[in-house]
Amino acid sequence: MVTPNCGQSVLAVFRHVEPLVVLEQLGTSLFNTALLMVVKARCANTTDPATGTPASREENQQRAMADFYMAYNLIVQLMPIVSALLLARAGDRGWRRAPIVVPLCGYLLSSVSLLLVVILRLPIQVMFGAAVVFGVSGGFCAYWPGVMTMASLSSTTETRSQVMMRVELMYGAAGLLGSVLSGHVFLLYSSRVGHGTVLLSVCTILHFLSLVHATFLLQVQQVANQPDESSQLLPLSSSRVPEETSLTKTKVNVVLLFAAAVIYASSVGGAVEILGIFVIKEPLHWNAAQVGYGNAAGFVIFLTSYLGAVIFRRCMTDAALILIGMLSFACGIYFTSFVTVTYMFYIARSLSLFGLIPMPTMRSLLSQQFPASSWGITLTTLQLALRLAALAYIPAFTRLYQRTLDWYPGFIFMLSSILAVLAMIPISAVGCRLSQQGPSEETAVSTEKRQVEKEN
Repeated sequence: MVTPNCGQSVLAVFRHVEPLVVLEQLGTSLFNTALLMVVKARCANTTDPATGTPASREENQQRAMADFYMAYNLIVQLMPIVSALLLARAGDRGWRRAPIVVPLCGYLLSSVSLLLVVILRLPIQVMFGAAVVFGVSGGFCAYWPGVMTMASLSSTTETRSQVMMRVELMYGAAGLLGSVLSGHVFLLYSSRVGHGTVLLSVCTILHFLSLVHATFLLQVQQVANQPDESSQLLPLSSSRVPEETSLTKTKVNVVLLFAAAVIYASSVGGAVEILGIFVIKEPLHWNAAQVGYGNAAGFVIFLTSYLGAVIFRRCMTDAALILIGMLSFACGIYFTSFVTVTYMFYIARSLSLFGLIPMPTMRSLLSQQFPASSWGITLTTLQLALRLAALAYIPAFTRLYQRTLDWYPGFIFMLSSILAVLAMIPISAVGCRLSQQGPSEETAVSTEKRQVEKEN
């Protein structure tokens, strides 16, 4: 009797979304390191030695890498806009696996494309075509809202932030493990095909397994539509709370949450985009193994953010948690602008130990403003807003980094810290508005939510 029960328990665990997140992120962390090192090698090969001193050749390599990543990231951000909306609509109409399965096909094709670039010595520009395919499949813009929707469906209103943070924790733990291993595995090679082939082969296998998991094992919890969901954002039954007033307050909260999310994501995304190529140049001049360790340090923040959210949640509101996370990231990325040696880099990353609390908490607050049958399209809309913002901050951060490269490369991180502080303004407004919410309205909202969840 013990063996069948253990088998059923293991199967039940694998039917949750967390194992899928682990498999996908393990593959993605390997892919990111491999792509960076391949781009570095190709940009070094195309650098003209006649340009002058070694310093100038390194600057040319940095500019070439920045140009590649700017074009690559813009394609990845722009292409999923339509497909992500279509997949989110399909998910809200009952096809919950669609926003997850289709993007995973794009992940698999991207890893196969980079593997072929390495083995067949194809031009690195082939990855632009792979980015187009990845974007058309929905990419991260469709995949992550699909994952968060599945996590939301398996939680209550009171536990939703914690469940989302647990998914982020698994995402970060997998990224930590994959990043630590990626630099060492990248150095393994066959005499016929060279560096990166073993790493990308493992990456392809992991993405294939995640696709199989999402298609055949992932458990889907359906939610029945409520009769009045199409007519209002959040149904209220309290006679003491006017419906129009509550609806107006909800819309203002949504706008403020979107503004804070866009500004903060621009701060984080712009800094992280430059950070990968910043550590390649002097004075840090990291190799593949050090790049893996640096990426792992970033994923440790997922663990510390989860622990911080669990501890602080006992005595703080969601808005206060978000502010702590934003302040933590602002301090860490500001210190990064002065990094000249490796140990200073890790000190800077340690200051950002709560930097990943804001986004899942904001998603949780946002989902609480809408009925369950609209969570997919809501979270996807937020993700699309972040993607549209990326179309502005990616070229802006890239060009600014290139222009400040010769006199102060860390200036870009100062700008990122300023944006993180600015993002605290709308969140502070949301916190004030929620604290001023009348007790009768708050009770009516929570009671109605619990009733909807019980009926579902």
